Amino acid sequence: MTTNVDDLVALLRGRRVGVLTGAGISTESGIPDYRGPETRRRARNPIQWREFVTSEAARRRYWARALVGWSRFANKAPAAGHLALAELERSGIATGVVTQNVDRLHHAAGNARVVELHGTLYEVICLACGDVTSREAFQAELARRNPGWLERTAAVAPDGDAELDDVTGFDVAPCARCGGPLKPHVVFFGEGVPKPRVDAAWAIVDEADVLLVVGSSLAVFSGYRFVRGAAKRGQPIAIVNLGETRGDPHATTKLDARAGDVLPRLVDALRA
Repeated sequence: MTTNVDDLVALLRGRRVGVLTGAGISTESGIPDYRGPETRRRARNPIQWREFVTSEAARRRYWARALVGWSRFANKAPAAGHLALAELERSGIATGVVTQNVDRLHHAAGNARVVELHGTLYEVICLACGDVTSREAFQAELARRNPGWLERTAAVAPDGDAELDDVTGFDVAPCARCGGPLKPHVVFFGEGVPKPRVDAAWAIVDEADVLLVVGSSLAVFSGYRFVRGAAKRGQPIAIVNLGETRGDPHATTKLDARAGDVLPRLVDALRA
């Protein structure tokens, strides 16, 4: 099903909108994804939760690559789609944003109510004591322990790390509180989303009359559950995404388009 912006406007006009976003909205800010039209052409295995928590070598590899990739990940700015969704919330149209992204770009754009289903790369958590600290502070400590590492050249990867193969000699900093191993405060593949976070996301969807999905293939159940739930209770669903999504059979309206091309026009029309 492919429709146009006018159909999307007609569906959303006069209704409260719950928003679910995925990596497709942030690719327009220069952050790569796993399943987009470009990145799906080459295979890349995402970091797995079990491997990370059980393997010191896997943690060293991740943090060595993350030290290089972080500065190029963290300096990204919100794209037109992020800014439009922030305006949708400020206008009282959107009940909030549920995002599968870990980049904090919705916060940077100005959204006040954001549920980060998969956590955020801007925080680090200790696997031993549970202490949560700033990623920036941890990055600084990694750089101090590994002089010259930041000068390495590598492409940014979807995990916020970099395509770097040789991590020989990299020194991983432990938790400053207990000495335990540290993990980015995100939900890795194979790890469950905490129930309180899911409940907070459902609140945004429940308070809305219609669900708007932006930039997600919905391949991962953590996001797809909201589309399936909305469909079961007859809540209209609108999807804006490049390419097919798992939720297409449930969509009332579907636009095969970039978020930055559609959302600013949508906001202008709904505020008119």
